[in-house]
Amino acid sequence: MLASDNKRDRIEELGARIRHARKLKKLTLKQLGDKVGCSESLLSKIERNHITPSLSVLLGIADALGTNYAGLFGGKSLEPVTLYNIGERPVLSLGAGAGKTPDVMLERMVPASESRTIDANVHVIPPGGGSSGSYSHSGEEVGYVVSGYVELTVDGRVHLLGPGGSFFFNSSLPHSYRNVGTAEARVVWMNSHKTRLAGK
Repeated sequence: MLASDNKRDRIEELGARIRHARKLKKLTLKQLGDKVGCSESLLSKIERNHITPSLSVLLGIADALGTNYAGLFGGKSLEPVTLYNIGERPVLSLGAGAGKTPDVMLERMVPASESRTIDANVHVIPPGGGSSGSYSHSGEEVGYVVSGYVELTVDGRVHLLGPGGSFFFNSSLPHSYRNVGTAEARVVWMNSHKTRLAGK
């Protein structure tokens, strides 16, 4: 199977999973849209796989449905040990929103599961790419810039990080990022879910 086929299958699974989770919660598209802060039309397009949601929208949907974004992607049954060699990590493409910036690719380091207490990905950010605005959620984040130059904005403060730079912040603070360099940036990015760590 081609990589493009794998990507299309993942996007189709995402739309179906969101629709299924919404129906389990007995929410209409309008009700979910009100909780997320986006239009019914946008959610419909996401569920029908016509567009890929931005990370901020995806986080909002996950929160409104009582899960984390990894839970929306399902995945294989949980194993006590998971190993990935180069080129084997599952890859998720995050739409940047209305074609404003290039897509950010996430190479998953931890299998997607709602029950995980930590998410870890390698963010592959093309020049000019980044988040589609600021977002906030539960948990804490830590990261390490492997290559490239990233502008990280946390709670209104702008920070420039290059290769070897690292960061930590509370995820409840509004945050965003973008690649300000001329080459691809790669960032190892981890997020803990405090609500799950606390057993809530």
